[in-house]
Amino acid sequence: MNSLTYRQAGVDIEAGDRLVEAIKPLAKATTRAGVLGGLGGFGALFDLRQAGFTDPVLVSTTDGVGTKLKIAIETGIHSGVGIDLVAMCVNDLVVQGAEPLFFLDYFATGALDVQAARTVIAGIAEGCLRAGCALVGGETAEMPGMYHGGDYDLAGFSVGAAERGSLLPREVAAGQTILGLPSAGIHSNGFSLVRKIIDLTGLGWDEKAPFAPTLTLGAAVMEPTRIYVKPLLALHRAGLLQACAHITGGGLPGNLPRVLPAGLGAILKAPWPIPPVFAWLAQQGGVAPAEMLRVFNCGVGMALVVNDPLAAIEVLRTAGEAPFVMGRIVAGEGIVIEGQDELFS
Repeated sequence: MNSLTYRQAGVDIEAGDRLVEAIKPLAKATTRAGVLGGLGGFGALFDLRQAGFTDPVLVSTTDGVGTKLKIAIETGIHSGVGIDLVAMCVNDLVVQGAEPLFFLDYFATGALDVQAARTVIAGIAEGCLRAGCALVGGETAEMPGMYHGGDYDLAGFSVGAAERGSLLPREVAAGQTILGLPSAGIHSNGFSLVRKIIDLTGLGWDEKAPFAPTLTLGAAVMEPTRIYVKPLLALHRAGLLQACAHITGGGLPGNLPRVLPAGLGAILKAPWPIPPVFAWLAQQGGVAPAEMLRVFNCGVGMALVVNDPLAAIEVLRTAGEAPFVMGRIVAGEGIVIEGQDELFS
């Protein structure tokens, strides 16, 4: 009988070892106060007291990048999806008043391409640096038969902490102002619809983007999700943030109500600053404004509820943000968006 090897079955252990060695310096560059040890153990250790907390509540999140990965695989543009992965997790932590502490990733593929995987994980490390958290570990799984060839999937896991008395939302009331923080574009939601619309246009990923002619279509839609951790923590620590919603799948109508107490709603007034990709998608796909707002962030990466908008805007601008006033909290239920048709004209 012939002696079979794991490599003949489609799994290259040596390639996995090379990847681990390649990413060790990337992870090391993200270390922060509280991290104990490095990559290579069976688990990662973190000391909350060393990180400066006295009475912490842990907050945890997990997410993926979705079918945006299909475009990364088709175009070979892998550098930004790691940032997306981190952003989708840490942005959900900070809206609860938590500081992201550490991050772990799961990378699954049919056949491990060490260079592509390293590029993805370099993006994860960059996302962790932007968020101020440490990349403390992860898992690379080579699963021939489950995934085709170099196709891959990503999942991310982040843990943060907040002092017990500083969790968000808090004391949201009618009359408070809603600020928006701009998105960089599509971010990481709605890509099944994006891909459907682009299929209808017949455009190739390497053609010029009609809405961003200095970029290819692939590069334009692959713009990574923005990470809002540092400006939002600055605002929160200044005592100026009542609530915050990360605008992901479900858009403004689906995410803003998640941070509002019963009996309160919001009136939003369009237009606000919006990347041109959204008008192009709406026009090419014949997508109604209400559907656009339900699927995409439509230019708003974060919606913030504040008591003192002038002070909040000053703090956010100092932190490098470009906030804009977009509405107010009102008595009642639901989200009303006035002038929404103007967003996509």
